[in-house]
Amino acid sequence: MKDILVTPAKPTLEDRIGKTLSGAQILWEALVREGVEVCFGYPGGAIMPAYDAMIQYPIHHVLTRHEQGASHMADGYARASGQVGVCIATSGPGATNLVTGLATAMLDSIPLVAITGQVPSQLIGSDAFQETDITGCTIPVTKHNYLVTKPEQVVPTIREAFYIARSGRPGPVVVDITKDAQQQSCVFEWSDDEIVLPGYRPDYSPLPEQLEEAVQLINEAKRPILFSGHGIIKSQATDTLMELVEKTNIPVACTLLGLGGFPATHPRNLGMMGMHGETWVNKAIQDADLIIAAGMRFDDRVTGNLKTYAQNAKKIHIELDPAEINKNVRVDVPIVGDVGSVLRELTPHVAQNDRAEWLGYIDELKGDSAVRDIQNLPDLGKLYAAHVIHDIYRFTKGKALVVTDVGQHQMWEAQYYKHDYARKLLTSGGLGTMGFALPAGIGAKFAEPNDSVWVICGDGGFQMTQAELSTCAQEGIKVNVAIINNGFLGMVRQWQEFFFGGRYVATPLLSPDFVMIAEAHGLKGIRVEKRSEVEAAVRDAEATDGTVVIDFRVEQEDAVYPMVPAGANLHDMIERPHKPGEQTHNPIFETGEDE
Repeated sequence: MKDILVTPAKPTLEDRIGKTLSGAQILWEALVREGVEVCFGYPGGAIMPAYDAMIQYPIHHVLTRHEQGASHMADGYARASGQVGVCIATSGPGATNLVTGLATAMLDSIPLVAITGQVPSQLIGSDAFQETDITGCTIPVTKHNYLVTKPEQVVPTIREAFYIARSGRPGPVVVDITKDAQQQSCVFEWSDDEIVLPGYRPDYSPLPEQLEEAVQLINEAKRPILFSGHGIIKSQATDTLMELVEKTNIPVACTLLGLGGFPATHPRNLGMMGMHGETWVNKAIQDADLIIAAGMRFDDRVTGNLKTYAQNAKKIHIELDPAEINKNVRVDVPIVGDVGSVLRELTPHVAQNDRAEWLGYIDELKGDSAVRDIQNLPDLGKLYAAHVIHDIYRFTKGKALVVTDVGQHQMWEAQYYKHDYARKLLTSGGLGTMGFALPAGIGAKFAEPNDSVWVICGDGGFQMTQAELSTCAQEGIKVNVAIINNGFLGMVRQWQEFFFGGRYVATPLLSPDFVMIAEAHGLKGIRVEKRSEVEAAVRDAEATDGTVVIDFRVEQEDAVYPMVPAGANLHDMIERPHKPGEQTHNPIFETGEDE
């Protein structure tokens, strides 16, 4: 069996410019020249010529167990590395299985190129076997897409696809290549000339008067807050942000995707804002007189009720995508541009300020609730997800690359794992894609092979893509999988408890034995049921060479606090109980709204 899994060694790339090559060969020539070293995919009929040519090229192909896994792996690779991720699928169901991953990447601005096979060009429109109009299917969930029907189109299309994916506000691009375009030949030519696309100008420069206005507002503000969004990380602006904050003493609140863009342990970091943000953060936002939103998009999970959101605050919005400015929240100073470049221009002109009164007020808002000594929290014989997350943080010293799925554990991770480093938390923010974590963690490990990668997921999300454990086994890579197993679709159960009278409809979840699932893949499985067992399990996982799955059997009916109910005012939160298991939700929020 092992002999079947051996991939032929990739030769070094020869200079083939000017030679006659097939479209399939030209595809790999172009990918190598774009810097691609690894791709994730699943072969099939319409893409077979490309796979046949692949063995001639020094690109490592990772065989996934499902095309959705391929798109999430490419996504995780891109998030961790900052480079363009590449996934490959065949036509029809292979291509459509990528769509969820493309939508995930689109909403979180992740540079990704998806290459799909298509039926021969003469059969397009005939309902041929495994024919799907994937360019039509993916228009709403991609930045751009292409249909390639001739080998001469391969090079310019791949060059444009990578340029569009990585430039401006990044995003996914689909390149659909017909089978005959892969099989036919032409002379291979390559150019490194600058790409110019009519109507596409991703570089924006802020207007001087906008910068002057922003400086004036910052210098006059008594109660300012700076929002650190995903754009801070993507523009590599963490050091620039630090310089601005230490000069102005403006406290920083982070979006979910912005965690790590400003060190969590820095005294000016207030924590995460929004639906499951800290109480003092949300209250301070409502009391602020100035908001500087840097590289974020004011989504509904951040703002709550727009009618009552930060009514007394002037707003500066620094954003690369002009479509996001004034889309949800009206702002006073719109600044279109790369957030790092804008902050570098602003910092020399803003005044130093200790803002002692404002910072003291926020400290009063925190009170005792800012203290989370989870290490000493009595477990009362039960294992809580907060224990697990906090202990993983302590035992990895906050240096792990953490990939989370979607649900309660995602929010607990954001609260209890303190991220001091950029690109060390990967999670599906905009789409909220269950099943994201395991394949994205695999992609992240290929991007950062020397990092300790922890995949933190729920028992529900894990089961959606658990087949990718076979990919871990086949590739021989190491990720540590922590399953927060509460026997429910946890976040939906929490909504049912708070807003639907405790009627647990379709949320109790029967799971397989996750330890046996790991062992069936030839991997190590560990079960943890007590707080005292957590440290040994984490250290065992870290010391084991291959992928390890840990089944953490946590308290079943625990809830994430604080919580701003959907559509409620940002300051009207269901606050954290004082004792484990205590429920403090307010009946006035039982609106019957669904999520």
